[in-house]
Amino acid sequence: MIKEPMLNQKTLDDKIRDLINMDEYVANENANKDEKVFNTQRDLLAGVAARDFALRHILPEEFAEAHNQGIIHFHDLDYSPFFSMYNCMLIDFKGMLKNGFSIGNADVEQPKSIKTATALVAQIVANVSSNIYGGTSFNRADEVLEPYAKISFDKYLSQAGQWISDPETQEKYAYEMTRKEIYDSMQSLEYEINTLFSSNGQTPFFTLNFGLGRSWFAREIQKAILSVRILGLGRDHKTAVFPKLVFTIKRGLNLEPSDPNYDIKKLALECATKRMYPDILNYDRIVEITGDFKAPMGCRSFLPSYVENGEYVTDGRNNMGVVTLNIPRIALESNGDKKAFWDLFEERLDLVCRALLFRIHTLDKVMAKNAPILYQYGATGKRLHADDYVSDLFRNGRATVSMGYIGLYEAAAVFYGPEWEHNPEAKTFTLDIVRRFKEVSLEWRSKTGYAFSVYATPSESLTDRFCRLDKQRFGSVKDITDKDYYTNSFHYDVRKKINPFEKIDFEKDYEPYTAGGFIHYCEFPSLVNNPEGLEAVWDYTYDRIGYFGTNTPIDKCYECGYEGEFESTAQGFKCPSCGNHNPETTSCIRRLCGYLGSVIQRKPIKGRLKEINSREKQQS
Repeated sequence: MIKEPMLNQKTLDDKIRDLINMDEYVANENANKDEKVFNTQRDLLAGVAARDFALRHILPEEFAEAHNQGIIHFHDLDYSPFFSMYNCMLIDFKGMLKNGFSIGNADVEQPKSIKTATALVAQIVANVSSNIYGGTSFNRADEVLEPYAKISFDKYLSQAGQWISDPETQEKYAYEMTRKEIYDSMQSLEYEINTLFSSNGQTPFFTLNFGLGRSWFAREIQKAILSVRILGLGRDHKTAVFPKLVFTIKRGLNLEPSDPNYDIKKLALECATKRMYPDILNYDRIVEITGDFKAPMGCRSFLPSYVENGEYVTDGRNNMGVVTLNIPRIALESNGDKKAFWDLFEERLDLVCRALLFRIHTLDKVMAKNAPILYQYGATGKRLHADDYVSDLFRNGRATVSMGYIGLYEAAAVFYGPEWEHNPEAKTFTLDIVRRFKEVSLEWRSKTGYAFSVYATPSESLTDRFCRLDKQRFGSVKDITDKDYYTNSFHYDVRKKINPFEKIDFEKDYEPYTAGGFIHYCEFPSLVNNPEGLEAVWDYTYDRIGYFGTNTPIDKCYECGYEGEFESTAQGFKCPSCGNHNPETTSCIRRLCGYLGSVIQRKPIKGRLKEINSREKQQS
């Protein structure tokens, strides 16, 4: 790789000084970390040091230079490769609850009630999140928790038999008490997740998937999850940021009014209009794209199908990490020459894959005892001995490693101008880019035995970083670097006004090529009084895309009671009704690359607002 002059490289002392001074690009690197608290500051300091050391001493020079120049982005350098940790996962809650596990000094047996089961879920999430650096997900939570609700029911039925002679009344009592315990359990889980802090100083990035259960118990669990979220947190009924809720829609189960669980879909619609979550998974489309059904790991990372002993295995699997390619940089460097673009693109794809192979092999030295909750007590679906090496868990497609990309819009704009979306040749060009990503991922899987996947990167700060570095090198290029952000994923240009149906139709063509990670968003005005409008969009997505999220204003002022969208000003987010901008008496929730984020109003506020608004737009 040709070495290029390094732009504005800082020493470790400079970086630590920036952190001490709370420079916004350091302190605000993650919207769900509050940099004012000690444990977050400690994690940020450790991250600065680990990232610097990794770039100077652990990463091969070729990858470190490419990262520093903004050619690629080696994600999560504050954790990997300094520590041999992996990214996100689907925790095997079913196996852990059924077979027991250990945390700290406690040996935990199979729970004997839904209340105990959900309390253990929170403990598992906290412990797992402290041993990985990505999001965790509870796949098909209603079905996994269903047996423990049945145990509670049997307990209440037995109690009723001691005091009530009529069998019908006994059963009615048991159902009512079980319904209450399910609701209380889901509410407790919501509060426990939102009051937890993992070792890296933030609430665990936890996703709860549900919607496929058919029994009375599974239905009650689904309804409780949604009802608890609709109610909100605390006396002010604030919108909960975590867990992220993902509701599965399936034809014949809950899609249409004649389906048995359609009433729960209606409740999910109400919840989405009031609390932005749940996002939805369209069952048939997810199976078509990924090979079998499963929830995303964290916000958007998906696993391909994997068969073990003749059965599909989903829970316990993980993603090993991400390296993202700066596609607009290649387009700018090619100077409008398509052949030069494709030649350079091939070189950079090879660079990304070799960087990912290095990332994979940082896990070769890990032993089960390094993270007992993952490898000895079942979170990965396996129970190894303390001195066993764990690398076999990541081979043969059981885990993924992700080739990320960013800036399809800007790359096409270099060659076809800023209005290229209706140009079939330009659309084909962008599809060819992601198609080639997929082809190369399959080639590297065949070559190495590891499941390379293509990932529409949720670029919370990378949309800024790549653009900022390219602007330093190429100057302010109209419709490319002059915006100060690159467009995330395969999303439609946020500056253009289109309806949700047009956006879905435009973006759906990219999904089959980026099956390792994707989500679609549409921005709406307040939908509280129009859930039918949102349902029309949900239904339209069913046979077209797999994963869809709602972006709608849900800000609230606790001074005057206004609910809707706040104004962005130099003083912070402001209530348009009474002018209140006190963060203690307002709630501002925004989409932050896959998750919701509670906006913490900081100073200097102007730059912070710009950053938040651009991130939100990239997803809308």
